[in-house]
Amino acid sequence: MNIEEKIVNTLKVIVSNLYQIEPEEGLVMVEIPKENSNGDYSTNIAMRLTKILRRRPQEIASEIKEELLKRLDIVSSIDIAGPGFINFWLKKDAMANIINMIIDQGDAYGSSDAGKGLKVLEEYVSANPTGPLHCGHARGACWGDSVARIMKKAGYDVTREYYINDAGAQILNLGKSLLGRYRELFGLEFTLPEDGYHGPDVIEIAKQIKEEYGDKYLNMPEEEAVAQFMDLGKKLELDRIKNDLAYYGCEFDSWISEKWILSQGKVNDAVNKMKEMGLLYENEGALWFASSKYGDDKDRVLVKSDGYYTYLTPDIANHIYKFERGYQLLVNIWGADHHGYIPRMKAAMKALGYDPDNLQVDLCQMVRMVENGQEVKMSKRTGNAITLRELIDDIGLDCARYFFLSKALDTHLDFDLTLARTQSNDNPVYYVQYAYARICSVLKQAENGFERKDSYSLLSDPKEVDLLKHIASFTDTVADSAINRSPNKICNYVQKLATYFHSFYGACKINDKNNPELSNERLALCEATRITLKNALYLLGVSAPEVMVKENEE
Repeated sequence: MNIEEKIVNTLKVIVSNLYQIEPEEGLVMVEIPKENSNGDYSTNIAMRLTKILRRRPQEIASEIKEELLKRLDIVSSIDIAGPGFINFWLKKDAMANIINMIIDQGDAYGSSDAGKGLKVLEEYVSANPTGPLHCGHARGACWGDSVARIMKKAGYDVTREYYINDAGAQILNLGKSLLGRYRELFGLEFTLPEDGYHGPDVIEIAKQIKEEYGDKYLNMPEEEAVAQFMDLGKKLELDRIKNDLAYYGCEFDSWISEKWILSQGKVNDAVNKMKEMGLLYENEGALWFASSKYGDDKDRVLVKSDGYYTYLTPDIANHIYKFERGYQLLVNIWGADHHGYIPRMKAAMKALGYDPDNLQVDLCQMVRMVENGQEVKMSKRTGNAITLRELIDDIGLDCARYFFLSKALDTHLDFDLTLARTQSNDNPVYYVQYAYARICSVLKQAENGFERKDSYSLLSDPKEVDLLKHIASFTDTVADSAINRSPNKICNYVQKLATYFHSFYGACKINDKNNPELSNERLALCEATRITLKNALYLLGVSAPEVMVKENEE
């Protein structure tokens, strides 16, 4: 149990005993004050209880303070400030004891049972298999991957799923586009559908098909040839997507195909179930879902007058299938243009008897690629949108992921390519990784390493205390980031951690032969910081290099 958790749990017991209140989640909170003069930790619980108890916060704070001094053995003093803040100062060695806990836990440090094993299915990316992934997909891809890592660390049972949209008109147009390019390679007349795919990737795939199959498809009836090219094109495009995602550090546990959902009769079953429940009605030859009764702004067509399903229908079937597989929370990452799609999907789940709150959708806002202050829309190589693989090859995997994760998903992002290529402290990724490399260098320079101690009572410098408090808060930060599905909070955490370490490094002599006991404790603090930083970077999918060189040192 870390220090913040210990304080929070003690406060919960006190509130329960003093006031016969079972504190709801989030009522009791502890934070690290910006100024050390306000304590090592602080809580506003007295002010939060004022409305409930209808008493002055200072009176409540005094009662809680008295109990805290009895129950919390790590506290040296407590002060009541302002309108009722309770500020804590810890005993000299209490904070430093976190060092051994971190060293003992190693890669597991930061883990918790905050998620209580909740079964979560997270669906993200799900780009149509009709072309390469581009920068628009890159943000949602690394965000979804990082969310999964963070939630697993916080005790959730997470499955990562990619939903393959392979049954719509876009796949038919892919097949027609490929057939046209294939015929072109033999010098024959060809046509490309107006809303088809004209990019270089289609030409590359057509060449690949020609090399493998020769002229096999030239004399085949066009309808049959298009069907063959639909399957070949989808497979090759999907293989490329899988390879690019792996290159980006994104792995998936499950790949679900819309075509498979249809072939298994799940869409038909969903429509029949909704009919039986009286959720559908006919109008002008189409079958409508009365979604406006369940929170949508208007009713939605599920089966058009020509008998074909709308886009919504297999999506409803897919979400039913998610719940049928035993998942308790469904998380989808969709593009911001799908904002209006959320209420209709939630309406469907509610109408079918599922809790709509168990379907959570995070919207991914647009990304603007910027170079030297100017927006960049096209790849210099192809003249098309910059692909994910081109971006990684240009600026590196770590920068690509970190820059996308550094801002909240629902905010617009200007991705500064010029800054991403910079190897200096101006680059936030480099700044953090340089802190890690510096820690590794300090530890290597210690001739005999460090000796583990039962306590680290010599670590009292303000820079040491700041660093200790920050590494002690890592587990709570991970849990909070998991609950809110906010990898950007981990980015903020590692930036602060790097700053605290660089300040500590500049102010405190670590390897001091004239003071071996203090050096030993400071080396142990370095090791605890190294573990924390490495674990945090893993949650972002960013590497922790042991050696780095600044531009001005090359």
